[in-house]
Amino acid sequence: MTRAPSVYLDYNATGPVCADAKVAMSAAFDLPGNPSSIHAAGRAARSIIEDAREAVAQLVGAKPADVIFTGGGTEANALALRGIARAMGCKATLCSSVEHSSVIANMTDIDSFLPVDGNGLLDMAVLEQRLKELPAPVLVSVMLANNETGVIQPVADIARLVHAAKGYIHCDTIQAPGRLAFSLSGLGVDALSLSAHKFGGPKGVGALVLKNAMRVTPLFEGGGQEKSRRSGTENVIGIAGMGAAAKAAPKLLAQAAQIEKLRDGIEARIVQSVPGAVIHGRAVARLGNTICVSVAGVPSQTQVIQLDLAGVCVSTGSACSSGKVSLSHVLKAMHVPDEQTAAAIRVSLGPETTEAEASIFLAAYLPIVQG
Repeated sequence: MTRAPSVYLDYNATGPVCADAKVAMSAAFDLPGNPSSIHAAGRAARSIIEDAREAVAQLVGAKPADVIFTGGGTEANALALRGIARAMGCKATLCSSVEHSSVIANMTDIDSFLPVDGNGLLDMAVLEQRLKELPAPVLVSVMLANNETGVIQPVADIARLVHAAKGYIHCDTIQAPGRLAFSLSGLGVDALSLSAHKFGGPKGVGALVLKNAMRVTPLFEGGGQEKSRRSGTENVIGIAGMGAAAKAAPKLLAQAAQIEKLRDGIEARIVQSVPGAVIHGRAVARLGNTICVSVAGVPSQTQVIQLDLAGVCVSTGSACSSGKVSLSHVLKAMHVPDEQTAAAIRVSLGPETTEAEASIFLAAYLPIVQG
């Protein structure tokens, strides 16, 4: 039997399903109908989907008709980058070099990546130059808040540059709901991606939200669901949970200041206790729940394993694939030295995180990095 962790500090990876989502999903389990069927059972399932669509639209200030439900954030990003580029006739696609791997995987070549500075902020001068060099329209993808460092990009300013060059802009806002107030119009973007399990919904469901009449070519053909933009019988249970989580997400913003205060306290203790500790992105605006910290000489995997043994869940700043360990592309793009990148961990707090849990983390973490 797997032992439950005493302290969970990996909310940027995923968080617990909120109570409202559990209730909504439980009710949806009892509905047998296919939402594409016109009989009463089908209409009941359809009603759940459309109610959730309205909730997600309201969360980001969009129209319900412009919300496309997907199988998660990865699919939403892929649908945006491939579908919008095809439908709108884009000549090239660009993204920042610190994007999530689900965005990076959809870039065509090395010239697709835009540099960032040492704080992880997009180099606007390079973007402007690339937009002048490339034939319009160009599709640009820039995330709102980074999943590793929490660094917040000036998306509205970036959007103005892109639109001035007659291009289109997509924003991965997956880390933002419940942590940062934002809207489709406020960001000025043409599309944004969401993932339910980052803000209290279930895993395996997300959404791509479009601006007004923005067109998108589907990734695959099928039964024509989601107005022929994403075929496949809708995940009624998951969508029900996402809708309920979307309704509850604004309440989380009221806790954001308290979470940030707790985060700042943890960082202050680390910096005070470990002179060599580096908090990445600390000099610029970040999500208030995120700490990306390095202590050179102490491998990130060692830290994560020892913390896990102490009942504390955090994540590394590097990605593991097929048994191979590679340095974080985010920190590498920020020109962080390899010895620091190899020692980075991410600590991400959530609404349930308490001061007692922060103390437990520090009591376990500091001896590991102090030697």
